[in-house]
Amino acid sequence: MSVRNGLTGQERHFDVNDVIVSKTDLKGKITYANRTFIELAGYSERELLGAPHNLIRHPDMPRCVFKLLWDTIATGKEIFAYVVNKSRNGDHYWVFAHVTPSYDKNGKIVGYHSNRRVPRREPLERVIMPTYKALCEVEARHSNPKEGMRASLDIVVNMLKEKGLTYDEWVLSL
Repeated sequence: MSVRNGLTGQERHFDVNDVIVSKTDLKGKITYANRTFIELAGYSERELLGAPHNLIRHPDMPRCVFKLLWDTIATGKEIFAYVVNKSRNGDHYWVFAHVTPSYDKNGKIVGYHSNRRVPRREPLERVIMPTYKALCEVEARHSNPKEGMRASLDIVVNMLKEKGLTYDEWVLSL
């Protein structure tokens, strides 16, 4: 993690028994945040409710991973992903996220639900951190953020194709 743009370079940790929970509407606005989420993010519940979930987006998180995440859950499928988030004060914290669609009584997707746990450190440091760093570097080489995201997404899609795995299979295999 680099220290820039108000980032402290300090990592926050949470208890292995804690679960960060949040819910959003279809546009990604927070409709629920549990105590653990509020504490790690460093915002009050009032500040979080109605705010876009990307309020806690860390700049070292590749845009392509969020593209993959949103595209997956919009189809009604769940997804697992390693995510680095940014606290209000510029600290960061890593999570292993499980994101699922939320449905109404008629089976229509009405929002999303995310449970995040403490990630396993070994795959995080050995695979995820260097992969995310490389993807962010690809994204940064493009003056247009969407072009950068597409270029990094192509890398992820090709890597998964070579391995014969879906994104979830890859993440869960680490």
